[in-house]
Amino acid sequence: MPVKQASSRSPKESNDLLEDYSNNAVQLCGKVSGAPAEKELPSGDKVVEFRIVIGRASRDGVDTIDIAAWSSKTRRSAMTLKPGQWVEIEGQIHRRFWQSPNGLASRWQVESEIITKI
Repeated sequence: MPVKQASSRSPKESNDLLEDYSNNAVQLCGKVSGAPAEKELPSGDKVVEFRIVIGRASRDGVDTIDIAAWSSKTRRSAMTLKPGQWVEIEGQIHRRFWQSPNGLASRWQVESEIITKI
């Protein structure tokens, strides 16, 4: 359902009338491609990262998707995963930025909220 924001001015007078249809919800099923790895960031936060391989529905080929587990519950679940194991991931997609030796770098990853072995 869209979120509407309106003002007392007409839409022609202002750009205040907005509809937001955005939805950042991801559900993926795939095979774990390698052993999960736990990292401690300079901030002291911990994250477990791993990848899953998923087939493409519309054509031949596969995609490898980066997954991050931030909460203690999802980190524990992620650390039990084995390469080749089927999993379902529910979460949100985010773009991460960091400073690399070559300047600002980024990548997309799915931040898992639920990890289910299938």
